[in-house]
Amino acid sequence: MQFTKAVRKKAKLRLALTGPSGSGKTYGALMIAQGLGGKIAVIDTEHGSASLYSDLCEFDTLELTAPYSPERYIEAIKAAERAGYDTLIIDSTTHEWSGSGGCLEINEQTAQAKFRGNTWSAWNETTPRHRRFIDAMLQSKMHIIATGRSKTETSQEDAGNGKKKVVKLGMKTEQRDGFEYEFTVVLDLVHDGHYALASKDRTNLFGSTPFRISDQTGKDLSAWLESGADMQPVAPWYEELLLTLEGCESTDELKAAWEAAKKAAQERGDRPAYDAMKNAMEAAAAAIKEASDAQTSA
Repeated sequence: MQFTKAVRKKAKLRLALTGPSGSGKTYGALMIAQGLGGKIAVIDTEHGSASLYSDLCEFDTLELTAPYSPERYIEAIKAAERAGYDTLIIDSTTHEWSGSGGCLEINEQTAQAKFRGNTWSAWNETTPRHRRFIDAMLQSKMHIIATGRSKTETSQEDAGNGKKKVVKLGMKTEQRDGFEYEFTVVLDLVHDGHYALASKDRTNLFGSTPFRISDQTGKDLSAWLESGADMQPVAPWYEELLLTLEGCESTDELKAAWEAAKKAAQERGDRPAYDAMKNAMEAAAAAIKEASDAQTSA
């Protein structure tokens, strides 16, 4: 083990936009993506709502329908990477959690099928699937802008004279608790005026004053991301093995590809590459199983 001097490196954007329906999440995501520059793709789970903003900037869209399993989101992310997009907007991530075929539904079905209705035990199988979706976003070579629906949390407090008053406690994203910890920046939007306020900001760009998102927001973020030190290039051997793992269509193919990838990473002592390829292997295994289960049920 050896400590080295901390240096902020160039990075890809990991941004979450949260807010209630109609607060401007899709619009804000497209404005930021335009400011970042490059090719833009949108995973649209909102029944084509992103396409209503096609006059704002040029982008391509993939309309993702149920079931909203983590594996289908991962497949869409990988498809965007292979197509060479610079920025991917995931609009929205809420469906992966609470939508039809999302994690909450998956966990309930798993509990009934394997754990006699014990949903707590079922999370041992559901959580790794959700984690692979998070890892797919964090490890992507693209800028990632993820939107999430939120609802206002309220509480009743004593107002005196035996009366009660409703007090707003803040916004809660309809995703797994702690979801916001995975991002560099989290901007919460409100319906009135479509103002944004940073609830998490590792860039120190936004402060505590509400503002309206524009393409300049993306330009400011791009300048900050590019102001770090150069990142180490991805080794060609790692890139090739990663693509092989992601392209496996059977368990036998995956086992052979994983053994080759694991051996190569261990010989080079490259732990980050090993971890990334292991995540890719697990995601591919889950996708193969899901496809097999779907074929069996059909």
